[in-house]
Amino acid sequence: MADFYQTGLVATFHRLGPLNLARLESDLAEFNRHRPLALVLPTTPKELDSPALRDILDVLEEIAYLNEIVVTLGRTDDPAHFQQVRKLLEPLPQPHKVVWASGPRFLELYKLLEANDLSAREDGKGRSAWTAYGYVLARDESKVIALHDCDIVNYSREMLARLFYPVASPHIDYAFCKGYYARVTDRMHGRVTRLFVTPLVRSLIKLFGYLPFLVYLDSFRYALAGEFSMITDLARMNRIPADWGLEVETLAEVYRNYSLRRICQAEICETYEHKHQPLSADDPRTGLMKMAVDIAKSIFRNLAVESIILSESALRTLVVNYRRTAEDAVKRHSDDAAYNGLAFDYHLETIIVEAFTQAVQIAGKETMDSPLYSPLIPSWNRVISAIPDFLDRLREAVDEDDARLG
Repeated sequence: MADFYQTGLVATFHRLGPLNLARLESDLAEFNRHRPLALVLPTTPKELDSPALRDILDVLEEIAYLNEIVVTLGRTDDPAHFQQVRKLLEPLPQPHKVVWASGPRFLELYKLLEANDLSAREDGKGRSAWTAYGYVLARDESKVIALHDCDIVNYSREMLARLFYPVASPHIDYAFCKGYYARVTDRMHGRVTRLFVTPLVRSLIKLFGYLPFLVYLDSFRYALAGEFSMITDLARMNRIPADWGLEVETLAEVYRNYSLRRICQAEICETYEHKHQPLSADDPRTGLMKMAVDIAKSIFRNLAVESIILSESALRTLVVNYRRTAEDAVKRHSDDAAYNGLAFDYHLETIIVEAFTQAVQIAGKETMDSPLYSPLIPSWNRVISAIPDFLDRLREAVDEDDARLG
């Protein structure tokens, strides 16, 4: 059983007492009548043959309360991949569509954006999610959107129900819900959260004080969780990045666009397992190193919005402070692992901290060298303002792909 402690600036919903899945799903079925629910699943060709995706779809077959499912396919121009996704989705009882976000029709739409001084950025999860939101908005038949990855190994009906509930419920009425969970098997996972994001945010607090934005970030149990739900109004107004800063930048956009009273986090499962990225300590363009660099740049950009300037002297101080804070975190995690009888490689965790220290330096230097650079995709409100019929064109592209390749 989880604790019930409320911490930080956002409300926290815990898994308390025995699971009553029937009650959760019955409530959601009623909520769906008034606030129709859409599930967005970004995927790539690498995941199409994975047992994880097939297990997720098997679970979704059993769920009756969803209004629609939108699967966004990216990182491929091969029609065979589109057809493979279509075939995988055939057993689903809910209305569903495949959005081929890297297909030829969408590439033409992205060119139209570029011609209007807008950019959907490079192919990736951020662009796939943004495109799927556009399709949901174009249909205008759902009021709540939830998103999660397609590589979850231990997916369950409970996970999805708990993710939707705080935003779907008209009684507790939140605008945004971030999922969280423990990343534990026979050892601790979640290295970027444990050894990078939390120590970095707390080091920034030591350096700049208890700024509301930093306290807000530190309030989330798992800031890098890829699972969240939100009202469709947020999908219209939020900008999201096309890089690994997606989760942090999403939190930042929600922070700016909605009252903290309507932002929450929910424990959606006891433990969570998915694929693990390599560290790539020698190459900041791949693996966890690129993830760390992108995340740090996102945090630094948002601090600039809060009028905090990252100078060279501040960066030098931050690097030293981060490393000390992260090394202290390694000791705490080691002790926690010993307390619970988990495997723990102290040496490897220290090597990871050393690599992440370099990531802080790289991100800080790149931010100072190019302070105006931003990977953010324009909000849908801005796109519609520039090209009023763009959502109609997007929906037509999805329907044409479906008719031609289905």
